[in-house]
Amino acid sequence: MASFRHVQPYSVHVVLQASAQGSGRSSGQGKSGRSPLQMLYDSDQLEQSAVQVTHQGRRELLEDACRSYTRKRRVLIPEDLKHIIVDDQHGLLYCYVPKVACTNWKRVLMVLTGAAGPHRDPLAIPANEAHVPGNLRTLSEYSTSQINQRLRSYLKFVFVREPFERLVSAYRNKFTRSYNTAFHKRYGTKIIRQHRPDPQAEALERGDDVSFEEFVYYLVDPATQREEPFNEHWERVHTLCHPCLIHYDVVGKYETLEQDSRYVLQLAGVKGQVTFPTSAKSTRTTGDMAAQFFHSISPFYQKKLYNLYHMDFLLFNYSTPEYLKFR
Repeated sequence: MASFRHVQPYSVHVVLQASAQGSGRSSGQGKSGRSPLQMLYDSDQLEQSAVQVTHQGRRELLEDACRSYTRKRRVLIPEDLKHIIVDDQHGLLYCYVPKVACTNWKRVLMVLTGAAGPHRDPLAIPANEAHVPGNLRTLSEYSTSQINQRLRSYLKFVFVREPFERLVSAYRNKFTRSYNTAFHKRYGTKIIRQHRPDPQAEALERGDDVSFEEFVYYLVDPATQREEPFNEHWERVHTLCHPCLIHYDVVGKYETLEQDSRYVLQLAGVKGQVTFPTSAKSTRTTGDMAAQFFHSISPFYQKKLYNLYHMDFLLFNYSTPEYLKFR
């Protein structure tokens, strides 16, 4: 059996002050008697498939980027682990990133953990139910020793996306859809008040017509993050999932979502039990669409925004978009 020590540089020595107690089966072994982590690193010793080679390359690129760009390592605290969902039955840890198929991954994990009740088809679970707190456990709910044990022995995976496509997707979903009134009230009214000259009273009241330009001004304004952390829909992946402190075994990408999701389910030994839903591509935010939104943003603000999301571009090997004018 392969030794795991060389692939667990970040998690083994993590020290946490977690107070919440957790329990549950933690073997995470599939039908073969091997955990998903063993499946991954055993298969790495054999002749590798193209998918395995791709994922090994992503792991190595991420580690190299972390070594190059992370100057000061810090200790994880429970607050850092609120986005990591635990599946004790199958030995999985999933860091969810909004606007990167996280609704469907939560649905899949609800099926796998039994939180979906009789549902075996993830799409039978209403989208809003997938996000109800308490349906799925997060790593922050466990004790320090339980956290460390899971970080060492479970398969840790995350799905990422080209940062500006994800950002435009978040803007389109939260600010241009009439049903997202909670976001309009919570963020839209504030953005209009702070970043629109002479706003109309109705706009200040409703907050439902924020332009992409105003959204960008809000993001790059230093006062925004001084007041409170970014909302998770536009927070940077490296801040949500801490990939330089937690060693992710699989870095899935939105651009290869179906292939990468199949790979994770195969490692978990559940490919026959649940299928990752394929999504409708018609409404997806693409690079061309992102380019249209950025067309109205001045090079000065494009540069400021790029600096803000720079680490996500670097860590996950996304190149600077061709449409940016400051290049």
